[in-house]
Amino acid sequence: MLRGFTLTLARDMRLALRRKGDAANVLLFFVIVASLFPLGTGAEPGPLRAIGAGVVWVCALLASLLSLPRLFAADLADGTLEQMLVSAQPLGALVAGKIAAHWLTTGLPLALVAPLLGLQYGLPTDALAVLLASVLLGSPVLSLLGAAGAALTLGVRGAGVLAGILVLPLCVPALVFGAGAVAATLSALDPAPHLSLLGAFLAVSFVLGLWASCAALRVALD
Repeated sequence: MLRGFTLTLARDMRLALRRKGDAANVLLFFVIVASLFPLGTGAEPGPLRAIGAGVVWVCALLASLLSLPRLFAADLADGTLEQMLVSAQPLGALVAGKIAAHWLTTGLPLALVAPLLGLQYGLPTDALAVLLASVLLGSPVLSLLGAAGAALTLGVRGAGVLAGILVLPLCVPALVFGAGAVAATLSALDPAPHLSLLGAFLAVSFVLGLWASCAALRVALD
């Protein structure tokens, strides 16, 4: 299982390095959209600080959706998915490698940039640290649930829109817990309960998201 995971992860990372523009477009979208809110709502520090974490989280969620259509589409077109299904390696390990590569090229950059965008909203240092921790915990959820949505809509016309419709409602708990952790910090409360719930949701998403992705791929290629 570990061999299948590492080989798939290394393959997808190499492919991502050859298509650096795809990851750059996601990150650029995240930065631009999150930067528009301070311009549209004014420069009052109080309102900006109140909405900052929520805006950054929503923008990260929307940005992650941009990369979902290409998660399995190229492998379907060149026959790689069929080889994955008949491979001696467990399908779950191979899909987990693809999801990990997706997070490393999409979710991790979003998490690292999130505190910098939080500065635009006047978030204090401790809130920025919690924002970073929450996005680091929550962004894998977006990749796991997003992979399930991408697999369910594989080969369907308008797959990107359909995947977004399926995935967005499922990601609401991550949004609530992630933004809630920062809000608790701003209110001088302990953000640990929110982060713990976010970690628990990540564990549940890992099991359900990976299972749903494998099941959907088998159905799509049956």
